[in-house]
Amino acid sequence: MLKVNEIYFSIQGESSKAGLPCVFVRLTYCNLRCTYCDTEYAFYEGRDLSIDEVISEVKKFNCKLVEITGGEPLVQMDNCLELMKKLCDDGFEVMIETGGSLTIKDINPRVKIIMDIKCPSSGMLKKNLFENIKYLKQIDEVKFVIGDREDYEWSKEQILKHSLTEKCEVIFSVVFGKLEPVTLVNWIIEDKLKIRFQLQMHKYIWHPEMKGV
Repeated sequence: MLKVNEIYFSIQGESSKAGLPCVFVRLTYCNLRCTYCDTEYAFYEGRDLSIDEVISEVKKFNCKLVEITGGEPLVQMDNCLELMKKLCDDGFEVMIETGGSLTIKDINPRVKIIMDIKCPSSGMLKKNLFENIKYLKQIDEVKFVIGDREDYEWSKEQILKHSLTEKCEVIFSVVFGKLEPVTLVNWIIEDKLKIRFQLQMHKYIWHPEMKGV
């Protein structure tokens, strides 16, 4: 069984898939407590569903792009891995959003991994599992959520240290409401970084605190 917070159909707000219709499966629980977390409601709330029940609900939306998110979906490791495998077997294009503190080594290679590397202002710097970097594929994406200049400079160091842009796409986004997007964009342009900037599109379409979007 999986503890599921919500399953809903919306527009993908982040990653290189931004703007595409997507089914979101938000799993309950998280092992991190980031200072800027916007989904604290997923820490504990949820209903118990079998993997087949989850897939049945996903199929109702008639959309082939599916994202597994949280919380931290890999807290429910074994069932989460099985869910993603079955979705792939059923012909879905599957993505997982993970905080980067739990191993990604056993994730099905057909799944697109979007993995955070936690910056200093998150308060979770020591939780980064840098071993995960060796398991990244070309189709995967690494995300840094930037809250201030210290985060930015630290993120640049990690890109160089781990040769991240050679492994997969690297994404920078702002901590919503803390750092102005134009400020981060200007830093990126000044340094000619070969990374992708993104906004959390859904927070501009709907109210920033709205659930199920």
